[in-house]
This record gives sequence, C-alpha cells and structure tokens, in this order.
Amino acid sequence: MERVRAIGGLYEALDQLTTPAVDATDLLRTQIAMAISALDHYIHSITRIGMLEVYDEKRPPTNAFSRFQVTIDAAMTGIAESVGNAWFEMEIREKHGYMAFQHPDKIADAVRLFSSCELWTSVASQLGLTVQDVKNRLRLIVDRRNRIVHEADLDPSYPGSRWPISPSDSAEAADFIQDICEAIHEVVT
Repeated sequence: MERVRAIGGLYEALDQLTTPAVDATDLLRTQIAMAISALDHYIHSITRIGMLEVYDEKRPPTNAFSRFQVTIDAAMTGIAESVGNAWFEMEIREKHGYMAFQHPDKIADAVRLFSSCELWTSVASQLGLTVQDVKNRLRLIVDRRNRIVHEADLDPSYPGSRWPISPSDSAEAADFIQDICEAIHEVVT
C-alpha cells in the first residue's frame, strides 16, 4: 500500500508541474489497480500462512480446509518427506496461483480455508458499516479496476473517452482497501 500511496503522490507532483494539456490521470487508474493487487496479494499470503498453521496444528481445521484437494503427486512427496510442510505450501501456491481473491465471496472462500470466522460480519463490525455496504463498496472498486485493466477505462457511450477519475476517487479506493485488509487482519489473527 505504500507503493499505491506513492503513485498518488507522483500524480499530485506531476499535476502541479505540468499544464492541463498533460493528462496524468492514468497514474490514478494505476493506483486503483495496484490497490486491488495489494488486496489480492494479502489474501493469498494470509490464506497460505493460515493453511500451513492448520497443517502444523497451530489452528483448528475448518470444513473448507478438510475439503482442500491435493494431487497424488504432492501427497506422495509429503509422505516421502514425512517431515515439514514445504510440499503442502507448494501445493497451495500451485492451486491458488491462478485464482484471484478480489471479490467478497472469493475472499471469504479463501479465509474459510483456515478460519471459521464470519468474515464479512466481523469486518463490517470493525469498520462500523453494514455487511452489504462493505461488500458493495469493494465490488465497485473491483469493477472499476476491471474496467481499467480490461477495457482501458473507456466509456462505451463516448468512444475514445475514458471514464472520469479524480485524486479523491483513487485515494478513497486505496483507503478503503487498506481498511479492509487491516480489519481482516484483526479478525483472522
């Protein structure tokens, strides 16, 4: 998130040093995309660490953990090594490597692999919002990120024009993502 904030600072500096002829708003778009990337990375990390803690019996197993499937190859490696959890970590990385943990349901699915908390109820309580407000705001930010990275943030009703964006749009998105990550951390640790 420090890098996300630095991009916002770079936008502000560039905006002050240039004329309106120079459009630096792609830095703001980058800030939103990187904030979601940071969230995704965080969820991948805590899920892997949490699952390893379950495997090492430092956390109780969840139903989702018990249903997590490993390949025969990985199981045979684990049996052959008979100590350590490196084989399991590699299997988690392999299974989750192609997955995106950005939408509320996918995030909750990931957390269920190591924690039986009611994630969004607890996060909403931490943030002083309703569950629906938290999920809706997150979905809106993820949807905007998807328009940015998959559709060049182009407004289809005005071909060639990008959707408007302001420094407060990207800063509020980054702040909310950071708040979510901090709340999740409080809930699952």
